[in-house]
Parts: sequence; C-alpha cells; structure tokens
Amino acid sequence: MDIPVKGGTITATQRGEGYPLVLLHSLLADRGSFDRIVDALSAQFRVITIDLPGFGGSSPMTGGLADFAERLADAIRQVAGAAKPMILGNGFGGFLALQLAILHPDLPARLILADCGAAFSEPGRQAFRNMANAAAQKGLQAIEETAMRRLFAADFQAANPDLMAERRAAFLRTDIGVFQAACQALAGLDLRPALGGVTMPVLVLAGEQDEATPPAMARELASLLPDATFTLLPGCAHVPQLQNPRLFLDAIEGALVSVAMPASG
Repeated sequence: MDIPVKGGTITATQRGEGYPLVLLHSLLADRGSFDRIVDALSAQFRVITIDLPGFGGSSPMTGGLADFAERLADAIRQVAGAAKPMILGNGFGGFLALQLAILHPDLPARLILADCGAAFSEPGRQAFRNMANAAAQKGLQAIEETAMRRLFAADFQAANPDLMAERRAAFLRTDIGVFQAACQALAGLDLRPALGGVTMPVLVLAGEQDEATPPAMARELASLLPDATFTLLPGCAHVPQLQNPRLFLDAIEGALVSVAMPASG
C-alpha cells in the first residue's frame, strides 16, 4: 500500500489480523530484514511492515530524524486506525520509533527497540561521518564491507553466503542521499534529555555482538527510560531477527502479549 505523507509516499505491507504491530527496519537493511519473523507474528497480529523513506517504494525525503519521525507518525496513524499500535524498531528504525514516541507519546502503546540507543559515543559518531563521506565520494559500494560488518559478525557471514548476498543487494539499493542524511543525523543524535517523556512500556534488546550500536548503548537507553526492561541476545549482532528468529520471537513474546491481550496476564 502507498500512504501519502508530507513530501511523498510511504509504502507498507500488511499481513494478518488483529492488534496492529508496526515494524521499522535498520538503515543498513530494508523491510526484508523482518521476513523471517513476519509469518509467526502475523498469526496473532496485524503486522504492518514499513519501508523507511528512501527504501523500497517509499519516496526519498529530506530532513532530520524528527522530520522522518513526523512522516512515519502520520503514516502509522493512517494505517493503524483507532488502535494504538505497538512499534518495533531495529537500528535506525528503533531511533525513529524512539523519536516518534518523544514527539507523539499518545501514539504507541508499547515500543520494542532492537539494537539502538539514545546517543552515540564520539567514536560512534565519527563512524557515521566516515560512512557518509565515503558514500558521497565513492558510492555505497565503497562502504559495503563496513556495512555488512556492522550488521553481522564474521562467522555468521561465512556460514550464510546466500543471506549475505541478499543483504548486500538490499543495502546497495538504498537511496544514497537518504543514507548520507541519516548518517549525519545519527552522528549528531542525543535523545537523552527527552527520554523522561517516553512513559509507555519499552522493551530494549541488544545483540551481544552488535558493532553498530554496542550493548552498552542499549543498556544506557533502558536505564534512562521511565518504564523499560533490557534483554541481551547472545550470539547476535545488529539484526537479531534475521540471525536467530526463534530467539528474537521468544524475547519479545511477553511484551507483545502484555499489550495485545492485557486481560490474559
């Protein structure tokens, strides 16, 4: 489906029926990074998987993190209907979900934030500046290996060549202007002063091997939110739902059920 928003359209797919669950993907991936969990989730929920601006069929858009979050809030309200959806964000999608919740605390019933945080260390900020500069000068191919290393540990890459070929192709389809702008936004990010206003329940997850957003960032995020829990996912890196779908689904099950079926708990 195509959802009109300021500056273009957001594309999304919808599977299943019931309580709405919105999935937002990473900057280094695309909505296909949720393919291994959508079937299981759609057996219980109405799963809405969104292409972030500049990915898939969504229009490339300008602006910072708050601008993107506003457009996503508009799109989610249009597709979710009257129910307050759960929002699951991975990586950049998690940062956007968190920014959305800061700007629109009435919108999400719960957040599930996988491999994100509230602010990067200076080395982390510089890594984004370096990727943006390299992409501008030489194209996304110049940082393809860096991107894959930030998504997956070396042993996982070696053991899953077909998946890695798919993930490399997905990364190279990213709109380069959107990628550069997102890198610059993340390099300057500090959402910590606003976290006190995010009062809905939040589950924060981190892959123990995540190089892009190390577990310390996720732990800090969980400690600063009013109502958050933290779960470390062993053997996973930046996209745990692709690396170990069963582990990921087990980790989020309690959070999903507590919102969608509160009377059962």
